[in-house]
Amino acid sequence: MKLNINEDSIIRRLPPLNALRVFEAAARHGSFNKAAEELCVTPSAVSHQLKSLEEFLGLKLFRREKRQVYLTGQGERYLGSVQLALDELESATRRLMTATNTSAVNISVAPFFLTRWLVPRITHFQERFPDVELRFSSTMGYIDFEHSDTDMAVYYGHGNWEGVEEHLLRNIVQTPVCAPSFLEGDRAIVEPRDMVKHTLIYISGRRHEWNRALREIGVSLSEATRTMSFSSTSLAVSAAIEGIGIALADRVLVQREIETGKLVAPFDLAFDTQNAFYLVYKQNRALTYGMRAFRDWIMEEMQQDIAGHPQAAGIASSDQ
Repeated sequence: MKLNINEDSIIRRLPPLNALRVFEAAARHGSFNKAAEELCVTPSAVSHQLKSLEEFLGLKLFRREKRQVYLTGQGERYLGSVQLALDELESATRRLMTATNTSAVNISVAPFFLTRWLVPRITHFQERFPDVELRFSSTMGYIDFEHSDTDMAVYYGHGNWEGVEEHLLRNIVQTPVCAPSFLEGDRAIVEPRDMVKHTLIYISGRRHEWNRALREIGVSLSEATRTMSFSSTSLAVSAAIEGIGIALADRVLVQREIETGKLVAPFDLAFDTQNAFYLVYKQNRALTYGMRAFRDWIMEEMQQDIAGHPQAAGIASSDQ
């Protein structure tokens, strides 16, 4: 009997996956104890797995010196290949798990945009796409789509991020907002330049927004009595509501506070931030049914919202 044998029919001789995970963690931390903590096992279990891996390979991966562990030359060469293999396995697993539920979409959104604009409109989406499950998380940072289960995100910034597809939602135009009490008393705000008599609130890392805004009305930020920073737009707006100072905010996102009288926009001013909200996702990714549904819906909803807010007319324009 003749057997036709090719390379594809040869059984792969591979070390146990768990031993490779332990090796990668121990090499990355340079410590068996830290690897044990990360993997939620005992240090002796780590030692046992590494010993079995070294026996399988027939060579030493670590050397031990004065309670410290170091990779051998062979271990250093092996580590890079193991990390690439584990990364690819993780990515393939995540892609497969995501593909099994094409109607579920994991979306990361900045907290203020999520609570003030997106959440109040979610029922509109549910009515149109009852078979799509949206899973929201709030974050201020950018997403590593390559190593995350996040499908899409809403970013705030200038655009042109590497490795992502971008869809412009709208440009951001700010206006000063404050508590109604700022319109009364001896230090009442009567004209725009009066704002420097009060605390100017800004977002950490975005002090330049007040500098640009004041420059447009012929005032310098150095003339301000005091400034105060907060880590997020939500906190800055809350501080303005409490009467701590004056904040710059996107009027559409604080419209609810203005309508209820918690905030006032004392002047008809609009300062272009040169930033915008973008819907983004991994570049060249094939969109699932749920992702396409959310993309089309949010862009359509945003355009309807802009058309319904005359004060946001300038937001709709863009060079992109």
